[in-house]
Amino acid sequence: MSRFIGCGTALVTPFRRDLSLDEDALRRLVRRQIEAGIHFLVPCGTTGESPTLTRQERLRVVEITLDEAKGKCPVLAGCGGYNTAEVIGLARELEAMGVDGLLSVTPYYNKPTQEGLYQHYRAIAAAARLPIVVYSVMGRTGVNVEPATLRRLAEIDNIVGVKEASGNIAQMAQICATVPEGFDVLSGDDSITVALAALGGRGIISVASNEIPGPMRALAQACLDGDFAAARRLQKQWLALMEVNFVESNPIPVKAAMARMGLLEPVWRLPLVPPSSANMGRIERVLSQAGLI
Repeated sequence: MSRFIGCGTALVTPFRRDLSLDEDALRRLVRRQIEAGIHFLVPCGTTGESPTLTRQERLRVVEITLDEAKGKCPVLAGCGGYNTAEVIGLARELEAMGVDGLLSVTPYYNKPTQEGLYQHYRAIAAAARLPIVVYSVMGRTGVNVEPATLRRLAEIDNIVGVKEASGNIAQMAQICATVPEGFDVLSGDDSITVALAALGGRGIISVASNEIPGPMRALAQACLDGDFAAARRLQKQWLALMEVNFVESNPIPVKAAMARMGLLEPVWRLPLVPPSSANMGRIERVLSQAGLI
């Protein structure tokens, strides 16, 4: 099974002014990531506004990402939702397209029990033999994947890791102490990457690497290499950017920043809207201080 460690970029999805998919911009963004040496790519996650993409658009985003990656960079495609049968159908389509793995967010709104979570992921793993990374983000989904449940899921051959975005360091420590060697625990929050690595984490699925792929790759690699002095320096240098990316709901700030950097059009699909003028000012100050504009 492929291992997704280091820094993976949770790719934003660029749109044109008419709200259609901006395929040319997407190709440029993917090439920029690969040229920076990113460890893997994650199209169609929630940072990619996947809830607002049609099924065909999701498949097209992944197709373009695969075409640009051309085997030079693994592709971990977003494939989650609250309807298990629908997720399984998408997983099979993505497998047929040739993705390297699946990132599957927990079912949201219907709030399954821990047993329900286990059976949900077990069914996906049985339907598609790709490596699967569980995505646990209670703040957005209303359900937490508990350490004991992850331990059970880790016994399934093709469930290979977790993107842990609970923000709960104590839970992350328990997970790292609970899951077997080879089951990779990844941070879902840029600012916690170094702390999680010290506990045994193996990297980050990053928002900030949309803006700064090279530095975020270097930070994750320093953690993998055990060079925490270098990792802390990078953490300190880029912390303000990591934090301002969440001054409003992700991916509002990161897309605003990337638009200001000339990387894409400042377009979101409803229900997301542009940042407030006050927060746009904060974003611009951080970009200016970082030398990004």
